[in-house]
Amino acid sequence: MSSVALASTDVRTNLRGLWKTMRPQQWTKNVIIYAALVFDGKLLQPDPFWRTTLIAVCFSLLSSSVYILNDLVDIENDRQHPRKSMRPLPSGRLNPRFALAAAALLAIVSLGAAFWVDVWAGAVLALYMVQNIAYSFYLKNIVIIDVLVLSLGFLLRVVAGSLVVNVERFSPWLYVCVFLLALFLGFGKRRHEITLLEDEAHNHRASLGQYNLPLLDQLIGMVTTSTLVAYTLYSFEATTALAGNGRMLLSVPFVFYFLARYLYLIHVRKLGGAPDELLLKDKPLLINAALWAASVVILIYVS
Repeated sequence: MSSVALASTDVRTNLRGLWKTMRPQQWTKNVIIYAALVFDGKLLQPDPFWRTTLIAVCFSLLSSSVYILNDLVDIENDRQHPRKSMRPLPSGRLNPRFALAAAALLAIVSLGAAFWVDVWAGAVLALYMVQNIAYSFYLKNIVIIDVLVLSLGFLLRVVAGSLVVNVERFSPWLYVCVFLLALFLGFGKRRHEITLLEDEAHNHRASLGQYNLPLLDQLIGMVTTSTLVAYTLYSFEATTALAGNGRMLLSVPFVFYFLARYLYLIHVRKLGGAPDELLLKDKPLLINAALWAASVVILIYVS
């Protein structure tokens, strides 16, 4: 095989590995950016919709840059993980230099586009990047702080969405709900990692050595209750979402089912390591999420 053909093969291999490392399936997390658009009653307005969509794309590209950086930092630890060792970087299917260059390019493009859409939204994306760099190099090794930082990333998504639509009736309770739900998913992920890795958990990540199942079960229980209460309290303030007379209470059962189903998957099915994948693969969760979204849109936009 000629050197040109080998180079072409290497490029294709790196591109395939890069695409997988970018984790496009996790871009579904960015649907939370549309919260302000929906709950502020502007879903049907073209300009706010497209501005929100552009920021969602920027977050998707920037989060992919962060995933690449995190995999570069964790490359040796991931080689000891039964599932993560199959990722392109630890398995050798993606050249680290190629990955680093791609991460830098994605960060520059996403931040530049975000600042073009809205200066303050761009600043939020820049803060998100700084937060994740700090997480990759240090904060992920501090017990509890690691999950708090990841949850902050979801909160920043909602804040960016609020900035680009100039919210008028968006309830602060939804910030609380999003942050608590992210904590719920984060602690559930830590529980799955400890269950999967057992005595080797601390070798994969320093913070895992400081968690144990009783602690995580108490944290998950506390956050689960807080999430349900916060969303219920929000539903009483539903005039901020253009749904008066307590109608938003009708969406509370869907939130309860989501939390209960997820706890079942964590404790009975021993899942929860990849919340984004679990939501798409578990049909009851997916159907429930679709029904919740439909109910919210109907309650807000159909008088």
